[in-house]
Amino acid sequence: MPRLILATLPMLALVSACNMDPSGNGKGDAQSRDPAAATQDDAAIDSMASHDPAPGQAVAPDQADDKPRPVMQMQVVLDRLGFTPGVVDGEMGMSTRNAISGFQEARGLKVTGEADEATKQALATWNNIPATRVVTIPANFASEPFQPIPDDTAAKAKLDRLGYTSLEEKLAERFHTTPETLRMLNQGMTKASATPAPSASASPTPSPAPAPAPTASSSNGAAGANASLYRAGQQIRVPNVGADKIEPGKIDDPAWRSTLSTLGIGTAQPEAARIVVSKSKKTLKVFDENDKLVGMYTATMGSSHDPLPLGEWKVTGVAHNPDFAFDPELMWDVPDDEEKQRLPPGPNGPVGVAWIDLSKEHYGIHGTPDPETIGRVQSHGCVRLTNWDVARLAQMVHAGTQVLFEA
Repeated sequence: MPRLILATLPMLALVSACNMDPSGNGKGDAQSRDPAAATQDDAAIDSMASHDPAPGQAVAPDQADDKPRPVMQMQVVLDRLGFTPGVVDGEMGMSTRNAISGFQEARGLKVTGEADEATKQALATWNNIPATRVVTIPANFASEPFQPIPDDTAAKAKLDRLGYTSLEEKLAERFHTTPETLRMLNQGMTKASATPAPSASASPTPSPAPAPAPTASSSNGAAGANASLYRAGQQIRVPNVGADKIEPGKIDDPAWRSTLSTLGIGTAQPEAARIVVSKSKKTLKVFDENDKLVGMYTATMGSSHDPLPLGEWKVTGVAHNPDFAFDPELMWDVPDDEEKQRLPPGPNGPVGVAWIDLSKEHYGIHGTPDPETIGRVQSHGCVRLTNWDVARLAQMVHAGTQVLFEA
């Protein structure tokens, strides 16, 4: 039976579980179940949005990188184009090679998964996009009541929301990276000397000299400790992810609009005609009505207990910010005598920020609270993406979009 995500290390069942339908009502729907996500000021969040030079235009001095970062620069460009490298960390790993392969296929290049000369030439149009930028943390972005996520399922069910555990974690998701990468980009700075917070209306213009942030030796620690590493008004250097503009009036649901802003995902997304999930390649490809490849993401799917159900399926609906019906009877490694629970929504919920329901009963495509594990662990059958990638995909699909699960 589907479907609990199985990590390579011992883990708690609920941290990344997958279920037949997160809301327990049989089908996904587009109504957000996380009104708490809409309490932030979207305008303040958008002050961290990217500001790109036009093609061929030189980068303004106050927006330039502080040093060359060629792999990260390629990652942020691929991420903007929809061929996402998982977490943007400056490392040439499996997910980045998958992203390169997707770009090569879409551009009619030889698919090597390597940044060969032809690929570099094709990417040269975006050479003026810096790998990083400096942002000022808005007060409202930093005002979420961060709290640790309990291990016990029943304790989780008592929470109003499975939100971020720290500002560091929230910043990492906003810029499609990891807390460790944020600390690497802001090495040599200490939390003790952080600048005071300016007003929420402070200019979003990047500065070449970030205000102090945590040192590289800072530990993850408890949520409270993590939250204190960053604060409102602080300037930090972040991966320069873009394509994050949310068009006015495009999203009616304020909670979903806030989720997109928090994840740095814009509303200009292509429409998907079909999706192809490859078990062997650990990828999810998106094709438009002209059968052009318009997006590709590394994904987690299936396990020896619950293999990916190969075959042709369809999308039946999408749930934004879903809650989760925890049913031990559907999970092979959870004792059946555990009680069923209704878990609240949030980015740290078992299925992340979105559930894309499929015609194959009990299966869907969803987000995760653990983006760094995508493609590196197994699931109980479902297809799992980073929260930012599933937020993209949720805007591309509709009821009836074709889905192929292949070996």
